[in-house]
Amino acid sequence: MSDIHKLAIIGSGPAGWTAAIYAARAQLEPVVYCGVPKQDPGPVLPGGQLMLTTEVENYPGFEHGVAGPEMMVKFQAQAERFGTRVIGEDVTRCAFSPDPIRTPHELHLSGGGIARCRAVIIATGATANWMGLDNEMRLARSGGGVSACAVCDGALPVFRNQPLAVVGGGDTAMEEASYLTKFGSVVYVIHRRDTLRASRIMQQRFMASPKAKVLWNKVVADVLGQDRITGVLLEDTVTGERSTLEVKGLFIAIGHTPSTKFLRGTAVALDEKGYVDLKTRTSATNLPGVFAAGDVADAHYRQAVTAAGMGCQAALDAERWLAANEMH
Repeated sequence: MSDIHKLAIIGSGPAGWTAAIYAARAQLEPVVYCGVPKQDPGPVLPGGQLMLTTEVENYPGFEHGVAGPEMMVKFQAQAERFGTRVIGEDVTRCAFSPDPIRTPHELHLSGGGIARCRAVIIATGATANWMGLDNEMRLARSGGGVSACAVCDGALPVFRNQPLAVVGGGDTAMEEASYLTKFGSVVYVIHRRDTLRASRIMQQRFMASPKAKVLWNKVVADVLGQDRITGVLLEDTVTGERSTLEVKGLFIAIGHTPSTKFLRGTAVALDEKGYVDLKTRTSATNLPGVFAAGDVADAHYRQAVTAAGMGCQAALDAERWLAANEMH
């Protein structure tokens, strides 16, 4: 059995690394379980969704932008500079203690071991739901014009004054499509049915733009292009007819799945969509010594800077909780 850690951090995106930086500077000797790469169905990587973002222009401090993977390398290096330990394993299951000061939490690891800790920060993020097409994923990884976040990427110069497409029909799709009308020459919404699921006000906001077009009863059968996307192959869900739509950017807006499978069977409160349910403005969950930060607890903003801010909160909350229990 391993030593008992003061603080374990599960996840290695902006929330996890920011929590580690703050916790390490506070001499909590944090251990980060950064995870291992997997397909679920899209790529799930240590470093989170930013590992699929080739250019981040809206994070403060990077005047000329920065590649998402490069940013995560910098975050990790800063955390390690202050003494953070990094372990390349997944946490597959948790056994949370009702009194972690007396009986520590137990984290079951993918390598077969068990880690024990007084406090835990859950920062495992949420994974964008992808269509699962081979060229979709290839172009998403290479920065070829396929993205799961219009607010993150839509303002990039490569998308300006170009035909763009959004896949989806809910509020998120309408919000992303409305945002893209500021930049694209035309914005197509590709929807598999003949009515949208989005609220009426969100639909009206998008439809009010002269750049807005909805393609009803259509699904994307393939994404076209080598180095960059050139278009999509559409299939009509009623007639089966196929057609090609020329676009220079494709934004997938069919939802996110919070990375909380490993919390099943625990008493951590989750909402109806599976996100960690934080009842207050702090990072504290319903369990003692268990905190959450970033997209795993935030279905609304899903930005690197908000995730980092939540990571800061979680580290401060964990530090104060440990101090109150005379563990710091």
